[in-house]
Amino acid sequence: MCARSGGVLAPRRETRRVRLLHDGAMSYKRILTGTDGSPPSLEGVRHAAAVAKASGAELVIMCVYRPVDPVTVEQWKEQAPPEFAWRLGPASPAEGAVERGVAVAKEMGVEARTRVEQGDPAETILKVAELEDADLIVVGNRGMEGPSRFLLGSVPNVISHHAPCDVLIVKTYP
Repeated sequence: MCARSGGVLAPRRETRRVRLLHDGAMSYKRILTGTDGSPPSLEGVRHAAAVAKASGAELVIMCVYRPVDPVTVEQWKEQAPPEFAWRLGPASPAEGAVERGVAVAKEMGVEARTRVEQGDPAETILKVAELEDADLIVVGNRGMEGPSRFLLGSVPNVISHHAPCDVLIVKTYP
């Protein structure tokens, strides 16, 4: 929004309440981050844990998986890299992914709660952010799904446009 100021268009000054700690860092109460257990997604967890530690926030680490029929799973697993093929199956590998995230957080001195959910990753993260009353969502800049892996990933793109709270997109891929 712009306003005329002495014949010149100038941005309007808007007042926005910002939660600050004594050192100027943002203060959050609950931070939600997703992981698939891959090294890039664990980098996102590392950033989320750092913000949680600085602000004294609770950290919730989640993994979303998509259940599919067994025939489709086998066909897709043949084409998918082994480290990502588990996303198409049962919840147990997803539980391992969040546990790897918890280990990263613990290394940084941060305790975390976990959630494993079934569904579309972006939609599910947004739903959980509302249910958990998260005030920050931390996601990586790209996922490994389809052609979108070469652009800003579809998950962070959807989340950044529809989140009910602040979003931190961590550069996890060059």
